[in-house]
Amino acid sequence: MLVIYIDRQTNRLGYTINLLFKEILGVDFMVTTSKETFIAEKGEKFSYSVNSIYDEIHITSTNLLFETSVNNFEVDCFEKDGVPCLFRTYGKNDSLNFDVLSAIFYMVSRYEEYLPFMPDKHSRYSAKESIAYRKGFIEKPVVNIWANMLKNVILEKYPEMNFAKKTFSFTNTIDVDMAYYYKGKGLYRSLGGCFRDLLRRDFHSIGERVKVLLFGKQDPYDCFEFIKEIHTQYKLKTILFYLFAFRTDFDKNVSPYNNKFQLLVKDLADYTNVGIHPSYYVYEQEEKLQEQLSLLKNLIHLDINFSRFHYLRYRLPVSYRNLIDNRISDDFSMGYPNCVGFRAGIASSFNFYDLERDEETNLRLHPFAFMDVALKNGLHLNKTQSFEKIKALADEVKRVDGELISIWHNESLSDYKEWQGWRNIYKNQIEYISKINNTSKDI
Repeated sequence: MLVIYIDRQTNRLGYTINLLFKEILGVDFMVTTSKETFIAEKGEKFSYSVNSIYDEIHITSTNLLFETSVNNFEVDCFEKDGVPCLFRTYGKNDSLNFDVLSAIFYMVSRYEEYLPFMPDKHSRYSAKESIAYRKGFIEKPVVNIWANMLKNVILEKYPEMNFAKKTFSFTNTIDVDMAYYYKGKGLYRSLGGCFRDLLRRDFHSIGERVKVLLFGKQDPYDCFEFIKEIHTQYKLKTILFYLFAFRTDFDKNVSPYNNKFQLLVKDLADYTNVGIHPSYYVYEQEEKLQEQLSLLKNLIHLDINFSRFHYLRYRLPVSYRNLIDNRISDDFSMGYPNCVGFRAGIASSFNFYDLERDEETNLRLHPFAFMDVALKNGLHLNKTQSFEKIKALADEVKRVDGELISIWHNESLSDYKEWQGWRNIYKNQIEYISKINNTSKDI
């Protein structure tokens, strides 16, 4: 057992110690604020304090985890053995020369998102505002890497120390923003679509619309049988997030009361996990989340535990508090819409820490590494470049035995119009992840 000495206990420090030692490293530990108890204990020892005690592994503490307010300050970023690190320290007995606990907390709490920032056109926090983007390490799961750096230091001093065996995992998530391209839109929307196609002289789309609506041709966005086949073939953990809201300029799915859509959701619920995709304006009108959840729950007669905000449009901490108030247990929004990588610097799930209230919550956050739209429209990568980027991110997560989460849309799997050829990228991704995980049965 690792005996940990701290100068004093705080909510921030307790949260970070638990995340680092229990969840990421899988170490049995006890914490004490008594130097006498610490000295008297036998075995492996670690101190997080201003000064070391006696010949233990020591990390010099900075102020961050002993504060309760959110302050705007400059974070020191430097490289150690090729790894970007934060919160440099200068204690002579320091085992890492940076405050790894403060660095971890700063990243996973999303401390910088509580500070004033310039929002993008959708009122979101932009990747370009983050230290990870500005310092060039956004595509590295630095929290997991830092944890492994500490693990190596511990093993060097205490080679008999036991750590839990971690394994790489993959979660396949798909957003259903618009279940059908032509079907289920109603007479006026369909006529309006025909008129727009006519103005653009897009006669191919007019012909496709007629074939789908009048002659029973399969809608191009209806690729759900393909999704089921991939899910079954590779035994994936798959979550489909449904936009179950009424139409706005940014929410263009078919009506939640549409019979075809309802039958689709009920059918897919037998194969995959179901999540809610709270609509664009839930950001400003929190009561809409409860309405959309009720509609979806009443349809499938199951509790809805998973959520991902449409457009990834949310603001800390109020958006997450809204999820908690509506009994959502797991959120999958932690990532950027126009950039790939690790928004919280971590490739593992973790509990949301409410900085304003200075308390840990039970809302579990699952960060994703990449999204189809970010690859194609955010980074402007072609299909070959996108697959190479996917492989690089998967390799990063594999190296730290983390959880890889991807986001695709049924539109991008349709092979229709702007998404022609992207279904193959998705299939290649699944095959590659299966390969690096040794066997598809372990995915």
